[in-house]
Amino acid sequence: MGNVYEAMTDAELEEAIRLLEGQVDEIRARGLSLDMARGKPSREQTDLSRPMLDLIASGSDLTDEGAPADNYGIPDGLPSARRLAAELLGVDADNVIVNGSSSLNLMHDAVSNAYTHGIGGNEPWCRQGQVRFLCPAPGYDRHFAVTAHYGIENVPVAMTPTGPDMDEVERLVGSDPTVKGIWCVPKYANPTGISYSDETVRRFASLEPAAPDFRIFWDNAYVVHDLADEGDGLLNIFDAMADAGTEDLVYEFASTAKVTFPSSGMAFVTASPADIAELRAAFAVMRVSPEKLSQLAHVRFLGDVEGIRAHMARHAAVLRPRFELVQQKLGEGLGDAGVATWTNPRGGYFVSFDGPQGSAMRIVALMRELGVTLTSAGATWPYGRDPRDTNIRIAPTFPSLESLGQALDVFVVAVRLVSAQLEREARRP
Repeated sequence: MGNVYEAMTDAELEEAIRLLEGQVDEIRARGLSLDMARGKPSREQTDLSRPMLDLIASGSDLTDEGAPADNYGIPDGLPSARRLAAELLGVDADNVIVNGSSSLNLMHDAVSNAYTHGIGGNEPWCRQGQVRFLCPAPGYDRHFAVTAHYGIENVPVAMTPTGPDMDEVERLVGSDPTVKGIWCVPKYANPTGISYSDETVRRFASLEPAAPDFRIFWDNAYVVHDLADEGDGLLNIFDAMADAGTEDLVYEFASTAKVTFPSSGMAFVTASPADIAELRAAFAVMRVSPEKLSQLAHVRFLGDVEGIRAHMARHAAVLRPRFELVQQKLGEGLGDAGVATWTNPRGGYFVSFDGPQGSAMRIVALMRELGVTLTSAGATWPYGRDPRDTNIRIAPTFPSLESLGQALDVFVVAVRLVSAQLEREARRP
């Protein structure tokens, strides 16, 4: 369906804008204060994990297979925590480090180590002149911030329905030794919600980098975050590498941040034996010991992968109505307008929305004026620069259903008004 405003006469367009501006004035008078800025779990979700807090008490056994959780040591994490992480990712527990509560911290430290000390015996990135990182976009702003913080040039690569544009990835990785890595969220990607196809994973596993110190930063943040009963599948990148005969190519990260408590979970990283040994040595300087009481509580609460999946089914029951409401409100409010497209993910935390070219910054600014906070326009692109100014990340998880519905009603009005105004401007000489 084409843009409904393009089909209007000038008089019809002016009347549509007048009516929409009247709706905006009514919304402004309500004095709303709603937040859809970040993908945070709701209170209903964190409440699901409150029983875990009862599992470690003053009389509890604070050892894990003989390993003390109440003292220094065990730098790679408790044995049961490493096994649980390995089972979740389908890798060897010997190649897993469980440390801290934030996988983003682990990613930052892996970049920091490469920048200051190098990877695999190669020169540190800081001594190699300008180096570059590939950034599938729209993508995760905090990824892009890490590499930008170190002065690494972030290079956008287009996303497709099956993952990053692999023709472009292969061309850049295979021909340019200054390309040192790529950010990836392979399952329910932030913000598009797509999962990489088997072919895409195999092409990643078969990359032949021009740089010997190139690494794929495989952020499997949503590995168990399905909304549907049958979630998306994702080919194990390490299995694909074994088939391709490649090694020392991937750092994979994940955490329980959106499984239990975002600020008090378990974060973990896995890689090849050589790469994990290098990270282990670097982390030994950065950290005295991981926080093991939290690890102990997690393994006693979650048990095994089946326990995690059962717990995540309860999360899905909380989240599914929110994502269904997004589809309902956008469909009812914009489905006949022909001015926007949006994703309908089967898992993860976001819906990716695209309006007309030149609309995103204006929509987000108008929403802020009307009392609704969204993720900044452009945040899903490196340096905050969306080349077409179309993409907005919708984060429906944190607000209540009532608040989410109110925010989406405002969003529909804002999108319609900005779209109509852009059409009016396009007609003016």
